[in-house]
Amino acid sequence: MDVTIKITDREGVMHEVLAPTDMNMNMMEVVRSYELAPEGTIGVCGGMAMCASCQCYVNSSHELPEKTDDEDAMLAEAFYVEDNSRLGCQLHITPEFEGLEITLAPES
Repeated sequence: MDVTIKITDREGVMHEVLAPTDMNMNMMEVVRSYELAPEGTIGVCGGMAMCASCQCYVNSSHELPEKTDDEDAMLAEAFYVEDNSRLGCQLHITPEFEGLEITLAPES
């Protein structure tokens, strides 16, 4: 099953994309697969919560999994962090993400 997610890229363009819920993909991988950020500017650490290149802002009121300690620590060091910041690599696509709206954070 796929969910529809609205992703606003770093140029401010909104993309409505379909993301599979059965492949254990995360938000960073979805952004990469649709090439919504230039290669080498997102998911630099490979999804280990060790960089903040996949930081995004969650604009909808979806119930998301709690931040892990690693994610929290990384966001504490990142640039352009807002109250609604999350690391895309830590957000695994589930059916509950239907209609989720995010904006990619600026490149640091």
